[in-house]
Amino acid sequence: MEVLAFLIPIALFLGGLGLAAFFWALKHRQYEDPEGDSRRILNEDWDDQPRP
Repeated sequence: MEVLAFLIPIALFLGGLGLAAFFWALKHRQYEDPEGDSRRILNEDWDDQPRP
C-alpha cells in the first residue's frame, strides 16, 4: 500500500504532462490541415495499388 504514495503522484504528473503536450499541439496548430485531406482524396497516385 505504501507504493501508492509514489504511484499516484507519478500518474498525476504523467497525465498532466500529456495534457500539457495536447494543449501545446493545439496552440501550435498541429491538428489543422485544411487542404491536405481534400487533395489526398482526389490524388490518383495511390488509388488501388501501391506504387512499385
